[in-house]
Amino acid sequence: MANRLLEVSNLSVAYGDVRALWGVSIHVDQGTIVAIVGANGAGKSTLLRAISGIVRAQEGEIKLSDNSLVGRPPEDIARLGIAHVPEGRGLFRHMTVLENLELGAFQPKARPRLREGIDKAYALFPRLKERAHQKAGSLSGGEQQMLAIARAVMSDPALLILDEPSLGLSPLVVRQMFTLIQTLHSQGVTILLVEQNIHQALKVADYGFVLKTGEVAMQGTGRDLLANPEIQKAYMGVLE
Repeated sequence: MANRLLEVSNLSVAYGDVRALWGVSIHVDQGTIVAIVGANGAGKSTLLRAISGIVRAQEGEIKLSDNSLVGRPPEDIARLGIAHVPEGRGLFRHMTVLENLELGAFQPKARPRLREGIDKAYALFPRLKERAHQKAGSLSGGEQQMLAIARAVMSDPALLILDEPSLGLSPLVVRQMFTLIQTLHSQGVTILLVEQNIHQALKVADYGFVLKTGEVAMQGTGRDLLANPEIQKAYMGVLE
């Protein structure tokens, strides 16, 4: 059996009286890209927030390796090795690119390798090096997304969670973003990806889960899901 890094079992989450997730089970194996896809309101972002401890699980279990994440605060979960790049990026807009990157190395294990991490980030994202002393808020949308991912990678995470990394970007920048995701993967980063761009997400994913109204409607390899007539019919508008 593959080395199971993340295991979510029978997870249910509610916002007040409104149930957002119903008995969701997913897994992420070490060294893979796993995509969570589905329409708006399917519960994709809620699932990521539950894994990161931002919202509370009502039922079910979430495990990173042998560590249960249920009930832990987000800072503990980050310390265990999960780096979450939220939709909207969450940058410190009035701080420089370099300052944002330095904040990414807040974990004790990452601090001694701060310089090495910054060099690695600049090698991955040369544009960030050119803009090292610019305010994050002055960057283009694509550059801000690059910075958000680079800052997350600074913590040397066991699992990198990306929520809608292509949102609001031009088609050219979207293609660059997915090339970048593949580059990170080739360097050994395990990635859990939520993405509305179904085609691009499933093209890069080793495995995928389709969420529909808070439940897992389908799962399989990225290639199999992409070739599935039901997926093609349901998401024809977003397939490219």
